[in-house]
Amino acid sequence: MKLRLIVHEARSGRESFRVVRPARPPAHAELLDDSWYLNAYLDREAALLMAGLWTLAASSPRTLVHLPLRTAGGRTPGDRALDLVLLHHSLRFPPAHWKRLRARLGPGRPRTVDLRPPEPREEPDGAYPRHADDRDRFHQHIHAETLFLTGSAPLFRRNAGLFRDVALRGPAHPRTAARHGHYCREVDCGVRFRGLHVQYADPDGVSPAAG
Repeated sequence: MKLRLIVHEARSGRESFRVVRPARPPAHAELLDDSWYLNAYLDREAALLMAGLWTLAASSPRTLVHLPLRTAGGRTPGDRALDLVLLHHSLRFPPAHWKRLRARLGPGRPRTVDLRPPEPREEPDGAYPRHADDRDRFHQHIHAETLFLTGSAPLFRRNAGLFRDVALRGPAHPRTAARHGHYCREVDCGVRFRGLHVQYADPDGVSPAAG
């Protein structure tokens, strides 16, 4: 799995941080905050990109992985479009500093990385054991129109397979399915935070209504 990226270096206070973005943001993807859920609508290309970025976050604990996803408006007047940042808990980056750091990023430099594709995650969501320190659940914050998901390397690696599953199974899923008319998975964030509902969306309609 090859990822074409833009790598940025910028300072926040006394510290320097590396921020990585896709060289080309996905054309058909949204991340929306509807107050009850965090909803990601992705076509196949966007879901594969997400799988790659989550794999990258698992192997790059000193990096903020940033995916610009904001669009004009949302699915309904009450929805808020968000960007996404993935970061390892050991980085200890305060989300409150993001807006200032983002403004200092500059053009960056291109880079291509070759990652091993994650296996599609087929076990039920939340079927893995919890760690005593709860690092196996994402901690989340929303700041400066950006959702921050902070977790451990194994957690990012496991959920990368969830996105690949959406990319591989979503396009063939019939809209007349008995339970619902869309293919979706959920990133479990435990009882303290809302789950991230990940739904396959056709390229000609990023946010299809549930059947």
